[in-house]
Formats: sequence, structure tokens, C-alpha cells
Amino acid sequence: MTAQALQERELAVVIGLEVHVQLETATKIFCGCSTESSEDEEPNTRTCPVCLGLPGALPVLNEGAVEAAVKVGKALDAEIPEETRFHRKNYYYPDLPKNFQITQYDAPICQGGELEVSVEGERRAIGIERAHLEEDPGSLQHQGGNIDTAEYTLVNYNRAGTPLMEIVTEPDFRSPQEVRRFLAKLEEVLEYLGVFDSTRDGSLRVDANISMVPADEMAEDGTVAVETLEAANRTEVKNISSHKGAEKALAYEVTRQRNAINRGREVEQETRHWDETRGITVSMRSKEEEKDYRYFREADLPPLQVRDWKAQIAIPELPDARRERFREEYGLDEESASKLTSTKAVADFYEEVAGEFDPDLAATWVADNLLGELNYRDMSVTDIESRLGEFERLVELVDAGEITVKNAEEVVLRRMLDEGEDPDSVIEAEGLGKAESGEIEQAVEEAIEENPDAVEDYHAGEGGAINFLVGQVMQKTGGSADPGDVNQLLRERLDA
Repeated sequence: MTAQALQERELAVVIGLEVHVQLETATKIFCGCSTESSEDEEPNTRTCPVCLGLPGALPVLNEGAVEAAVKVGKALDAEIPEETRFHRKNYYYPDLPKNFQITQYDAPICQGGELEVSVEGERRAIGIERAHLEEDPGSLQHQGGNIDTAEYTLVNYNRAGTPLMEIVTEPDFRSPQEVRRFLAKLEEVLEYLGVFDSTRDGSLRVDANISMVPADEMAEDGTVAVETLEAANRTEVKNISSHKGAEKALAYEVTRQRNAINRGREVEQETRHWDETRGITVSMRSKEEEKDYRYFREADLPPLQVRDWKAQIAIPELPDARRERFREEYGLDEESASKLTSTKAVADFYEEVAGEFDPDLAATWVADNLLGELNYRDMSVTDIESRLGEFERLVELVDAGEITVKNAEEVVLRRMLDEGEDPDSVIEAEGLGKAESGEIEQAVEEAIEENPDAVEDYHAGEGGAINFLVGQVMQKTGGSADPGDVNQLLRERLDA
């Protein structure tokens, strides 16, 4: 359809994703080289004849990568066929040492499936077309600038052969915001499965295909006919490495395509690079078609059969199911349940604490107090998993009334995180034990005597007066009195 014809019609956005996920295995997918990396590692040191593509070197499939792929398939409710095969995808890139990539073509390990996401308060399923195993290329390091201005480029093959799973969605997205929600949900599921580590550099990369189609050619349920999609020029945006980056890249591309159509220009079918620094997409090349890759079977790897053991590969309780169980079993509201199941580590930590204390008290201290302090410090629950006992001791002291909530949160917890001290040591060193009733009563009398104006304001009905007096008492007791008890004592004394 010409740009002029599109100008006269309302347009809708259609997006499909290809999500490349690095699977957590100790070694690469077709050799025994380690997948562990560090910032100071030397380039081209985690390599061997297999991942360098040297003549005569034969690949051997990593069983752990297959197990991870089966887990992903089960979590996505995909069909896992009895037999799957590997192919060679032929194309030349300098970071692909063999000049072909071992991947899966017409017999992927996962076929079909879906993942439910919440979009504007409504849940809907995003279709999964397929998910398959493949190897990662190496990495290019541009020296003296970016991809366009570098003086020269170095190739590091340490990543070459890292196991990837490519998850291809149906063209079910209608906005960049939906894409961001889907990626967050997918990452959450993968983390629960234990097959993915979001902290690894390059662990999740996204290629997005985006088209503008006439809105009146879409079905009422939001689906798009194959003929409509084939008639629309499709742009692929590559090298997106984050949820936020995906939303920004696609928002830019939607605007770019709309502007082109409004000016009567054709949207070219091409592959574009997302330049995160400049916040724009840049044309890379014309869009390849399937035939350009000249797929043929990988002769060095026999067909893969998983029927004898795929039933034995179990998956853990997934985020949605655990969220619902937290609401039913612990009586949590939706917001608390969502916070406490945001990662498997947080959910596990909460269940340990909830096993010792009232679930609501545990939820308050984990979801609100602890996670808030950790986020402020750019830390995660995994950083304090070994100190679970100390955290439970702090909650125990609060629950027993031996320390005020204010002091527990603002002094003890922060010292635990910043200085590594245990709760009892902080309380003893700072004298934070809860004040005795006699000490509180004396402080109340002194506050009333020293602040006659506030007393007069209280009797005149000014609500802020009582808060001022509570603050005076708290100051006199070093914050070791319970504000609620102080408020009650003040009112009783003033009203008398």
C-alpha cells in the first residue's frame, strides 16, 4: 500500500519480538569452554577450536542448555516435539568465526505457547510462535568511537558459543508500552526458572519488527490478517538491550514512521540499529529474507530426541501462581503480593520470615522497609540472604515491643545494611531499648510544662498541637517511646 493511500487512513501499530536470552549454563552450548566472565578478563581467552570454528572441530550439545530450553517451553505452555533438529544459518559477520550460526530452523525445540501480561489493568495473552536454541556470536569492540566513527574494530570471541534461546512472539503488541511490560514479565519467569541471570552483560537482547497498518483492517479482537501484514513494509530494530530501551526505541520508530507517512514518503523495509546514546534508530541494511540465510541441516549434530526425559524435567512455582498463593495463604493485598514475588529471591526470603512471624508484619518489614532500603542502596535481597537470621531478630525485637518501629527502621536496619552490624549490638551501642513507662510519663509532664502555647492550641482545637507535643516527648526519650502510646498519654493528661 502506498504512503499516499496510508495518509488517508487511521493507522495502528503492529509489533513482534525476537528475544535472545542467554541461558545459565556452566559451559558453552557446543564445547566445554566456560561461560563465566569478568570485567578484567583478557579477550579471546575463553575459546577453543570448536567455538573458534576451526576446521575439523566437532560440536557436542550441552545437556544443560536443552534442560533449560525444556523448562522455558513448559513455562510458556509450548509444545515440545519428540524430535528437534539443528541447522546452519549462513551469513557473514566478523564476530561469527565459522561464517554460519548453528541454530534451529523448521524444527525448533518449542512451538507455540503464550505468556499472559497485564495491560492497562486487563490481562491478555501474547502468543509465542516458537523458541529455539542457538549459539551466540562473539562481540565487536569499536575503538575510538561508536559503530559509525570508530577508527578500527576489534573482535573478542569469548562470547562465541554462549547458549542462547531465541523466543519469537506473534505480532500481538500494539504499543511500545506493551512491549516493555512483556519483557519485564518474561524476565521474571526466566529468573524463577533459574535459567537466566539479568545481571550478566548482554543476557537479554531484543530485535523488534514494527509495521504500520490500516486500523480498519484489524479484527475486533486486535488480530491482524496475514495479508495485511504482508502488504505492509516491516522495519526491524536491532540491538536493544533493556526493557526501557525497547520502549524508547519503538516509541521513536513509531514516530519516525508516522512522520514519513504523513509526508507522503514510503516506509522502507530495512534493518535499523538502535543508538541508545543518541536515542534514535539508524539504517543498517536492507531487511534480509529467510531465503538469504540459505538454511541447511547441521551435519555434525544428530536429531535431538527428548521424549524419554522431558517429563522428568520439573519447573518451580511460577510468579503468577506464587502471587495468587500469597494472597490466599497469607491474606496479602495485591500490591504487597506483587512486591513480594517480584523475584524468586524476594519471595523465598519473605516466606522464611513469614514462617516465624505474623504474615502482615513480615510483609511490612520485607516489602516496605527492607526492599525500600535495599533499592536506595542499589542492593538486592541476594546481598543479605546470609543474614536472614539477623533480620528475623530485628523483626522479633519490634514484635516484642523491645524497640520502636522508628528506631528499628531508621537506625538499626540502616546500620545493619551500611555497617554490617547485628541488631543487638546497634541497640546496645545507641541505647535504643524501649523507654520504661515511668520515663515516658515524666517526659510527657515536662513537654506539657515547657510548652504552654501548644497546650493552649490543643484546647483550642488545633490538630497540629498534639503532634508537636508528641515530637517533644520523642525527643526527650531519644526516640525510644512508642509514638502511639505517647499520643494517648498526652491526650489523657491534657483532657484531665
